[in-house]
Amino acid sequence: MTLVDLRRLAIRRQSNIRFVLRNGMECVVSADGIARVPALKSVPEFNLEQELASATAFVVEAVVPAGMKNPPKPKPVSMGRTELTAMALDSPGAVAQHDDE
Repeated sequence: MTLVDLRRLAIRRQSNIRFVLRNGMECVVSADGIARVPALKSVPEFNLEQELASATAFVVEAVVPAGMKNPPKPKPVSMGRTELTAMALDSPGAVAQHDDE
């Protein structure tokens, strides 16, 4: 699973996906597909793709649509790498991409 796969999954599921980096910081891939490290204050000394490769635990949290009255409170779901990879690679876009190769 690559960062691109994770970004596609976040967009498709309209969810924020979080994982912890080796240096203790947290990366958040938002529902718009942007990967952010909120605690980062300067140029990073790490490669986010490599950090993702070493991540083993993820938290997926659905995003509530803006303007919705009395929105339900989504509960964050913890997942392992295997579960998240299966979810990301089961997408229609991923299947079509593999068929082209």
